[in-house]
Amino acid sequence: MNSVIRKTAPILLATLAIAGLFVSTPSQRVEASPFDTLLGTWRGSGTMRLDSGTERLSCNAYYTGGGQQLGLAIRCTSPSGKVEIRSKLSLSGNQLSGNWEERTYNASGAASGTANPGRLSIRVSGTVKGSMIVSYSKSSQSVSISTTGSALQGVSIRLTRS
Repeated sequence: MNSVIRKTAPILLATLAIAGLFVSTPSQRVEASPFDTLLGTWRGSGTMRLDSGTERLSCNAYYTGGGQQLGLAIRCTSPSGKVEIRSKLSLSGNQLSGNWEERTYNASGAASGTANPGRLSIRVSGTVKGSMIVSYSKSSQSVSISTTGSALQGVSIRLTRS
């Protein structure tokens, strides 16, 4: 029995050493993009501030892409109309860039800002100037939009994952 152990021990040790190379090699941890948590369909409600007053909204939001790209569509309806915001954003580090449009009010332009886990801060320019803050977790988000240069002064909505 001792001779069997002596003969197989070097082979067993060599096998374990080779296997250890594969097991102990550190792998690079890939950080998730701040965009990834937003992907999917969301529903909720909020308010829209117009020159003429405030109206209640019912909203759906759709986020596509992931990684370094994010497409977003937020569609809200009120008793007197609707708001439809679309944007395509790219991420480099934590810097955002891209474009946006609001179809009902025929507004569009460039978007820029920052992305951090749990928060997107976006500045918009073009036919309307303003900002958009998206604060989010895996199950809920709030979107706050402020604008100048349009009858639409702002939107504030709360959404949950559908």
